[in-house]
Amino acid sequence: MVIRNSIKRFVSTSVQRLSRTTAGRYASSRLIDSAMTRTREIRYRSLTLKLAAPNWLADYRIDTFATKEPETLDWLDSIPGDAVVWDVGANVGLYSVYAAKARSCRVYAFEPSVFNLELLARNIALNGLEDRVTICPFPLSDSSGVNSFRLSTTAWGGALSTFGETFDQNGEPLKEVFEYRIFGIAVTDVVELLGIPQPAFIKIDVDGIEHLILRGAREVLARTNGVLIEINDAFPEQAGEATRLLAEAGLRCRKKCDLGVPDTFNQWWVRE
Repeated sequence: MVIRNSIKRFVSTSVQRLSRTTAGRYASSRLIDSAMTRTREIRYRSLTLKLAAPNWLADYRIDTFATKEPETLDWLDSIPGDAVVWDVGANVGLYSVYAAKARSCRVYAFEPSVFNLELLARNIALNGLEDRVTICPFPLSDSSGVNSFRLSTTAWGGALSTFGETFDQNGEPLKEVFEYRIFGIAVTDVVELLGIPQPAFIKIDVDGIEHLILRGAREVLARTNGVLIEINDAFPEQAGEATRLLAEAGLRCRKKCDLGVPDTFNQWWVRE
């Protein structure tokens, strides 16, 4: 971490110095353009995915695609072909792209981070999935309206953000570095007012406000076949309300998969 921070400071200082001259600004812009066009491939089972890789975080997500959350891939592999899937907290779209390419699902990728949206769009295009994946660039919550979207990082591919709240995935104060106002929508309104199709399956990973999203999704959950959701059992408000709302919707928790983080699990809820 110390070495990485030192490198970051060195690069930041170097870029600032370069930007003082016309030639330096041109060189900096070329470096950025080069980074944004860099791509890598993932080969998983019989599938090949092409993905944008402009920074170390994108590289990390690509390197750990099959190992970080293997249960998410197993869950996606269990979904019937051509099903409507909502990927809530899509980030740069690795799972959206996989669901569309491996299962021919019709995916609605919900991602409000302006820093992730370009990579999400690039990854969809790189895999020729423009007709299978729809970007929904707004956050979901328990009600519809304008509120603050707060981020703990501005890196491409970053996570750990929140909408309308100030806590993180542990229920602790978010270490915020950037904020902007954006319109958020309750899940029920997404279907009834925006006309986005009712999901057969929903993946939810938004680092803290999962229970608020479920609170605004009662009618939709009652008609959903399955949910994969990240829950922190040490965050009682999140864990308790999420469990109650999913059970009230007629879903049952089939398995809890350890994410390697204390008390945090990917929970696989099914309708039986």
